[in-house]
Amino acid sequence: MSPKDLSQYAFEYGHHFFKHSLIIHADCFEWLEHLPEESLHAIVTDPPYGVKEYDFDQLEKRMNGNGGIWRIPPAFDGHQRSPLPRFTALNYAERGRMQDYFSQWAKLALRILRPGGHVFLASNTFLSQIVFTSIIDAGFEFRSQIVRLVKTLRGGDRPKNAEKEFPDVCTLPRGCYEPWGIFRKPIPSGMRVSDCLKVFQTGGLRRKPNGNPPEDVIESERTPQNERNIANHPSLKPQSFLRQIVYASLPLGEGIIVDPFMGSGSTVAAAEAIGYACVGLERYEEYYTMSQQAIPKLSQLSTKDAQLSLSFT
Repeated sequence: MSPKDLSQYAFEYGHHFFKHSLIIHADCFEWLEHLPEESLHAIVTDPPYGVKEYDFDQLEKRMNGNGGIWRIPPAFDGHQRSPLPRFTALNYAERGRMQDYFSQWAKLALRILRPGGHVFLASNTFLSQIVFTSIIDAGFEFRSQIVRLVKTLRGGDRPKNAEKEFPDVCTLPRGCYEPWGIFRKPIPSGMRVSDCLKVFQTGGLRRKPNGNPPEDVIESERTPQNERNIANHPSLKPQSFLRQIVYASLPLGEGIIVDPFMGSGSTVAAAEAIGYACVGLERYEEYYTMSQQAIPKLSQLSTKDAQLSLSFT
């Protein structure tokens, strides 16, 4: 698919084209409301959870090292650890706000996806039950989840401001995996998956180039430093993982993916690397600007799953 085919999705927003993709500087809620029904094939995204951490004032605190919702960890063994949002600091009202946020978002996503279209959505062990339930209540089918095996620095913290008083206590276990929920817009009544594939190009997942189905557990690296040097975003996922997720999202290898919360563009870069058409949305101007430079560089990187990239070249 050429960029010209994607131009209809730019509307009046600031935008930028790549070889296969389009990025747009816009709030995804507003943008989704403009789209015709059943116009896109899949969603792959790592959302900010719509609570605090990506509000503009909190991003400013993170950039200035003041913390806020962000935990600014000290340097350890000569390495500067990346800031992490304090999800456990959310109160009852903020969790309710998150539930409402995802419920509203999922209703918009349900309207614009073709029947049988899938959503791949990153979460974490602490919040996934809230987020996944909201998406299911909006009308999506929960199909499965992909467990990204990766040791992170989230969890394992001692009680805040009482670390010395309770040195042998932690508030949560150290995270060693990241759950990605897989949801599907229901297939029309009486229609089989094969019918859905023929009519809408959706309904299933794409097998890997070797013919095997995608697994629900993927061993993953932490995002390499060379990728972080390209895109300084706190939630940057590695290309070696994202390209596998993106590849699976279009069962026939055709159609349009959207990332409504693209950040610095890593999902769009993964789509570019394997030849998929993708539309990325970002409301925060700094990340939108960063993505224009980061996407071509990330998409050109070689990964341990280079077979996915080579399948379209």
